[in-house]
Amino acid sequence: MPTPATEDYLKAIYKLQENAVAASTNAIADRMGVSAASVTNMMKRLSESGLVEHRPYQAIRLTDAGRKIALEIIRHHRLLEVYMAEALGFTWDQVDAEAERLEHVISEEFEDKIDAMLGHPTTDPHGSPIPAKDLSIASTNHDRLSDMEPGRTVIVRRVKDTDPALLRYLAKLGLRPENVVEVLSKEPFDGPMFLRVGGEEQHVGHQVARSVLVESVPAEETKNDGRAGS
Repeated sequence: MPTPATEDYLKAIYKLQENAVAASTNAIADRMGVSAASVTNMMKRLSESGLVEHRPYQAIRLTDAGRKIALEIIRHHRLLEVYMAEALGFTWDQVDAEAERLEHVISEEFEDKIDAMLGHPTTDPHGSPIPAKDLSIASTNHDRLSDMEPGRTVIVRRVKDTDPALLRYLAKLGLRPENVVEVLSKEPFDGPMFLRVGGEEQHVGHQVARSVLVESVPAEETKNDGRAGS
């Protein structure tokens, strides 16, 4: 049975790959807040256990066995986030830290019960996909809000979930999953973007806009339902 440390490392590698970041020793160390030497030692153990492929000077990759463990712990984590938000009243900036504490200890029976109670959710409060019971996971290929040009109307699909202060700020702006955003204007050289969200005009910096993933609304749909400019 994998240890919590093993699960944390495998999850970190999966999330780096999910974000199209090469899972190098330094990238893993930065994500987990540990030394590069600690990562190197753990990668040797995980490689010997058949959970990762680790070759010198190349990105670390999960094996099928390693990916399965990573997805199982991610399923626990994201289901716990939904449970805490919907059943226990936690705010979306609180659930990530709490789920980190609990993800390693819940049983499969507990996982199944909260999944059923919640109606088998497919995304967590931040829009991240929840792996299914068979550990399949929906692929996502969304654009960054920062890349959208003026005149575009988009739906927020997912936000970066690791910074509670950022989540509180996004909530204040109305930049939550499923909300509709109209891009009004955009300053050059990574300047701020001016948006209409829920009928109110907002402006956000480039760094914040990069943390929001969106899906474009077809022009015909926007015209038909009147969402743009509402």
